[in-house]
Amino acid sequence: MNIFDKSFSPSEAQVRYLDADYVVLRPGTFVRCAITGAPIPLDELTYWNVDRQEAYANAAAAYEAYKRYGIPAAKA
Repeated sequence: MNIFDKSFSPSEAQVRYLDADYVVLRPGTFVRCAITGAPIPLDELTYWNVDRQEAYANAAAAYEAYKRYGIPAAKA
């Protein structure tokens, strides 16, 4: 896949978020921010929540998610 190819079109990836990494389940060029809906290029993905399996565009969006949902319940 060459991004300079005229037939190239960005596509949404499906990702499994882990504690310090993520695994791409379906190839793509970006994921969507759970708060803003903005596309986040995979090479710029920095913020996510493992428990909710959500990506965030920036620290402000991650903080907004924290304010909305709080700290997840402890797993028993």
